[in-house]
Amino acid sequence: MIVGVLLAAGPSRRMGRDKALVRARGRSFTAHGLHHLWSACDAVVIVLGAHADAIRAAIEAEFERLVSSDALRRDLAQARRHGARGLEARFVTNRAWPAGMLGSVRMGLRAALAFHPDAILVLPVDHPRIRSRTVQSLAGPMGEALAAFARRPRERDALAYALVPRHRRRGGHPIALSPGLARSVVLDRGAATLSDAVRRNSRLVGYLDTADAGILDNRNTPSPRAGARRT
Repeated sequence: MIVGVLLAAGPSRRMGRDKALVRARGRSFTAHGLHHLWSACDAVVIVLGAHADAIRAAIEAEFERLVSSDALRRDLAQARRHGARGLEARFVTNRAWPAGMLGSVRMGLRAALAFHPDAILVLPVDHPRIRSRTVQSLAGPMGEALAAFARRPRERDALAYALVPRHRRRGGHPIALSPGLARSVVLDRGAATLSDAVRRNSRLVGYLDTADAGILDNRNTPSPRAGARRT
């Protein structure tokens, strides 16, 4: 099982509105993030923070419309191809979101670990332009690395491994974490950012080179380029 964590807790000050609800090609950034993560994940944890109740209500209303219009048929078919039973998403709320994104990462990882996953993919909601096949391409190598370096359950639980997509030598999102590394990040109170926590706690970091520039394209300000790709 692979679980996604979609980070949508920030206040979006530079955007001027909640990034989780910014729309591109008829869907919110949250809907695009779920579309990408569901292409490889069995379940997704959505971490909310600022304006959590209003954002959750808006997302639930959006997905009621998507379900009633049969707009999620392709997402469901793709999810079933990789073994998921359906399209599962769970909300958690980080009330301490003003302290920074890493607190939301920890909360999301803690909730994801409750599924006892083989790997966790962490994606900020402001990356709507990534390609689903990039997300899928992280899942295969992650499983292969865990099989190669952790043949026994105890070894698998202890392996602290990260897989980072890279475009033109720059790392981006989503980042894939082994359960062992995810647990270490949750417990690490000395790190300042997710990248810092990965550096401090990983025993092995792999890089997946990709032509997908969307892994670097975080949308922090209103822009006519905010349109998301649906592939």
